Amino acid sequence: MCFRKGKSNSADFNDKLPQDLNRERRSSRCRRMRTPPHPNLHATIDQIHAASVGAVAAAAHDDDDRNRRISYDVKLEPIQNCEASTTPTAEEVYSWAESFDKLMKTPAGRNIFREFLRTEYSEENMLFWLACEDLKNEANKSVIEEKARMIYEDFISILSPKEVSLDSRVRDVINKKMAEPSTQTFDDAQLQIYTLMHRDSYPRFLNSSIYKSLFPRPSSTSSES
Repeated sequence: MCFRKGKSNSADFNDKLPQDLNRERRSSRCRRMRTPPHPNLHATIDQIHAASVGAVAAAAHDDDDRNRRISYDVKLEPIQNCEASTTPTAEEVYSWAESFDKLMKTPAGRNIFREFLRTEYSEENMLFWLACEDLKNEANKSVIEEKARMIYEDFISILSPKEVSLDSRVRDVINKKMAEPSTQTFDDAQLQIYTLMHRDSYPRFLNSSIYKSLFPRPSSTSSES
């Protein structure tokens, strides 16, 4: 009895398997190409762009601050516009330790103290105080307005590298008085800076090498026996 051998189903399956796999791969690629971008993709791109812009802006701000500090340091190098004064006597030097008022009343004392403030990067306090004193001696209205404007731009404006430290109350008073400047426009601010120098810088000045170097050195004399 003879049996006819038919084609095996498993053989047909094995023949079709590679074709089906290839067809599935092509179909998968097509689906990926047709798939729309993820809805969060644009948001992510926007965030990256915003972060990049923020980083550039921050770097520019740091450069501005650095340039401002460099410019300020360059301006401080030469001591200019010092008051004319004679060499202080030993009596004057000793009197400066008695009170801050005595130090500030003499041109020599103000110049020496200003030199010390330079070492602490706070010379603007003395410059502001001197500018206010100069303003008080002015009588011409137009000159008063011009000097007041210059003082404001140099020492009050937050954009100035020589801005002095003032509280908000005093700043508000100045802003109101600048509508019609006078010789008293900066009185409150001048007093506040004077008090700041007295309480903060003056004690360190008395202990500084700048001040101690002014005292006469004791002469060494040998006595003959």
